[in-house]
Amino acid sequence: MRHASLDDFLRAPRARTVRGPVALIFAEDPVEIDSTVRHHAAIGFAAILLFAPPAFDLPRPLEENVHRIDHDTTTPGSVEHAVATVSDALPGLWMYYCYNAEYLFHPFAENRSVGEMLAFHAEERRDAMLTYVIDLYAGDLAAAPDAVSLEDAYLDRSGYYALARPDPATPGHPAERQLDFFGGLRWRFEEHIPRRKRKIDRIGLFRTRRGLRLGSDHTFNEPEYNTYSCPWHHNLTAAICSFRTAKALRLNPGSRAAAHRFTWHNSVPFEWRSQQLMDLGLMEPGQWF
Repeated sequence: MRHASLDDFLRAPRARTVRGPVALIFAEDPVEIDSTVRHHAAIGFAAILLFAPPAFDLPRPLEENVHRIDHDTTTPGSVEHAVATVSDALPGLWMYYCYNAEYLFHPFAENRSVGEMLAFHAEERRDAMLTYVIDLYAGDLAAAPDAVSLEDAYLDRSGYYALARPDPATPGHPAERQLDFFGGLRWRFEEHIPRRKRKIDRIGLFRTRRGLRLGSDHTFNEPEYNTYSCPWHHNLTAAICSFRTAKALRLNPGSRAAAHRFTWHNSVPFEWRSQQLMDLGLMEPGQWF
């Protein structure tokens, strides 16, 4: 069903029946919108809200199976505003957000749904989950000039690291159980990436509540939401495998000349399965077996 705006959707009777987990997908361009929606429907999201400019045409089956919301996704702050609005309107639901050509993988995704994972995570008294945005890129840029190829996708197997995150409440001290994570194309091509956009951590899964606000750095105004684990043991994490950075490096005139090739000696083909990401240490099963 299509809605003229987010307010129009929230006023509709259907909005009051939405059950979690809910995926918010923000389409910045027409690339791989259909595969993004299908992937997240397949891993178990009960509802999908697709935010896209009115000019974007979608295949008819997708129109019937998602809540299509007309939305200018390129305006600065539009994603943060949408997340806050939905969180205020639909409190208490598990929610996820991503962009087109991004694909969530969680531990044991081939056999267990995202809802099962979040039920376990909630039992550990967690209301948010850290996700790592893992850059994907086409191996042959001549065949895929925008760097997007589901059949020829690669990722970096190493080169990831973390730094202590300063605590704004206590200058000179690190924030408790919070780290800034780096790696992938944002690290290898950092001279073309603004400093504030080089991090690869995102609190991609969270429980909605009134007053919750998402910042432009993908952290929330609730400090505990930004932690990677609880105080007593390691918790689950997930990975968002994303062509977004590769697309931007190829499309931006300032970086296109340097981005003539993304594969290097630490590139491996992406197998589109959760076990590969766990083997590479790119997500953590925690106590969930």
